[in-house]
Amino acid sequence: MTQPAHAERAHALLGASKADQWINCPPSARQQESIPDKRSEFSDEGTSAHELSELILRRRLTPCNAAERKKLDKAIADFKKTNSYYGPEMEDAVAAYVDVVEERFMAAKARSKDAVILFEERVDFSEWVPDGYGTGDVVIISDWMLDVIDLKYGKGVPVSAIGNPQLRLYGLGAWANWNYLYSINEVSMTIVQPRLDSVSTDTLLLDELLEWALDVVTPAAALADAGEGEYKPGSHCRWCKVKGNCRARADENMKALAYEFQDPALLSMDEIGSVLFVAEQLKVWAKDVEEYAFEQAKSGARIPSWKLVEGRSNRTITDKAAARKALESAEFEADKFLKPQELLGIGDLEKKIGKKELASLLDGLIVKPPGKPVLVPETDKRPELNSVDQDFAGEEFEV
Repeated sequence: MTQPAHAERAHALLGASKADQWINCPPSARQQESIPDKRSEFSDEGTSAHELSELILRRRLTPCNAAERKKLDKAIADFKKTNSYYGPEMEDAVAAYVDVVEERFMAAKARSKDAVILFEERVDFSEWVPDGYGTGDVVIISDWMLDVIDLKYGKGVPVSAIGNPQLRLYGLGAWANWNYLYSINEVSMTIVQPRLDSVSTDTLLLDELLEWALDVVTPAAALADAGEGEYKPGSHCRWCKVKGNCRARADENMKALAYEFQDPALLSMDEIGSVLFVAEQLKVWAKDVEEYAFEQAKSGARIPSWKLVEGRSNRTITDKAAARKALESAEFEADKFLKPQELLGIGDLEKKIGKKELASLLDGLIVKPPGKPVLVPETDKRPELNSVDQDFAGEEFEV
């Protein structure tokens, strides 16, 4: 499938999308510079959702003559017919995002009759970051307030707008582009993550945003551009291209292994709590190292004491239609080689029928049973259980 223009966005060395990395770990920017980006099915799906949302927003919120309306209507229809990622789930998610953008634009027009909305707006924040630029999904400019709205289509990792450096840099760039026409005192930054039913907003006074840029961004950007500064492992390592073979990250994780226990025989509950945090950290790191080693071995690199081998596989029928015909010809009873019909899972039904329509059709037939108890850090927002015996009486869980 040919990728839409959204997939061809240029990425600066110190771009907004990587700001969490180069602000917290400045030398990582140059360390990753020569490593190409890898696209995945998830990123291509997100790109498609961005393309559809832009088409719908342009059709609904920008002045269009008859010819332009016809052109946009055709583009939307063509997208829905030809894009392999399009379906009820994307339709619902994009609709939720579009509703948020429309609401914010109407509020801006209420504040300022000459408010404007821009899509895929290239913003330049090079006043604070060498060659710094990025592309904002939606920028709404009006007197007093500037809105930056970003769509995050993924549902694997929750993303918040609170303190988000990517959104803050978009806000800085948009203000730098448009402050000569509008009197802007506040910058509102919103992330819409519709598949997690999440909308988060962070609003800063312009002076606060400029102070952050001067005190935090400019010093970090200077170090990152020069390839200098201190390597500092943290949550920002998640999307780093060298996370699997970063020495600073390895050193930090090896420190965790040097944990000293008080009682040589048994661990106390305090120690168990500490070990759980260490174990979680080490599991993530170990997975990243394994993935890096695997990719290196595939490319021919020799890893001492390790080798690539053929993995186990399961037998498969190459032509199921032909196999069915052969079994039918042998006059076996159908129940000996055919599965009974069964409903698709709820997720697959929502994709094929539509989330809202399915909920209406199966009203009262879909329940969400209690989830299997899981041990999490106390910072988790879910309420604490009294005990499995009390809170899950009568429930059975597989071990």
